[in-house]
Amino acid sequence: MIPKARIDALMARMQEIETQLSDPATSANQKKFRALLEEHAHLKDVKVPADLYFQLLRERDESRALFDDSSTDPELKEMARAELSRVEGLLPQAEKDLMVALLPPDPADSRNTIMEIRAGTGGEEAALFAADLFRMYSRFAESKGWKIGMIDASASDIGGYKEVVFSVEGKDVYRTLRYESGGHRVQRIPVTEASGRIHTSAATVAVLPEAEEIDDIEISPEDIRIDLYRASGPGGQKVNKTESAVRITHMSSGIVVQSQDERSQQRNRERAMTVLKARLLDKMRRDEQEKMADERRTQIGSGDRSERIRTYNFPQNRVTDHRINLTLYSLDRVMEGAMDPLVDALRDRDTEMRLQGIMEQPGGA
Repeated sequence: MIPKARIDALMARMQEIETQLSDPATSANQKKFRALLEEHAHLKDVKVPADLYFQLLRERDESRALFDDSSTDPELKEMARAELSRVEGLLPQAEKDLMVALLPPDPADSRNTIMEIRAGTGGEEAALFAADLFRMYSRFAESKGWKIGMIDASASDIGGYKEVVFSVEGKDVYRTLRYESGGHRVQRIPVTEASGRIHTSAATVAVLPEAEEIDDIEISPEDIRIDLYRASGPGGQKVNKTESAVRITHMSSGIVVQSQDERSQQRNRERAMTVLKARLLDKMRRDEQEKMADERRTQIGSGDRSERIRTYNFPQNRVTDHRINLTLYSLDRVMEGAMDPLVDALRDRDTEMRLQGIMEQPGGA
């Protein structure tokens, strides 16, 4: 049972936050103001399932008392028994919904995202697969009303991508796409294969939440080197006669990012800095998670690009997510952007694992 005192304390905190948000001094500090807004939104999401849960508890206790009272009229006793049965049937789901709402949110869940897809083993076929993944994510984003922005791409000779970096902007983007990080494997007959043999190729995907002012990602001008070059297309074809493409090297971490999709050098510089900050934030988050072994055990996968997370088998129209042992025979639809069955299953399993982690801690819920 979830202690009511715990919920009362959270609701008191919500009122305290509302008082702070109404103070002009708070709005003057945008970092603090945003943090309070996010905390308030989380507590507001807790209130609805909490109200339902404790209402059901009250109804259960009232019905049980009426049913157990020897002086209760038989007809009223039967009504109390029926009501008690109804309420006890609703309580387990109400308790679970409240526990899910109580899970601490990841501040990055609502952020826009940088995605990087790189061809792995398999040569040109791997590059074609990387392009297929980019198309899949683009179609999925379109179905959600999100906006895709190309940042950088290195095309292969026959139309694939050796590497493609792009932004995804919209509601709950990182919360939805965060589980896509890792190794993706494809099994199919390549267009370059004359004998009809099935080949296995791979690509890696990285999903990075965009850094924001609240993250305090500071980049010293002395710690970066900026190189300008001409943007090029497939096969080395020049698509820009001016040096508008930008490459930024972060000296202390060794991270290198670049942007060449925009014709404006300034715009490419801004996009490259956005990617650099996202990668530095990702590094910080990973370092923190490495120190929290318990949290790592209650996550879906590690997000490590070397971890094989999914296999796409075209001959069998099958897609398998190895982290949750889920197999769907609808690969054709998934590749067209119908990813909801995968995304929803991953999110549900992640929630279950986090709840299990809480229940295993001393004191349980």
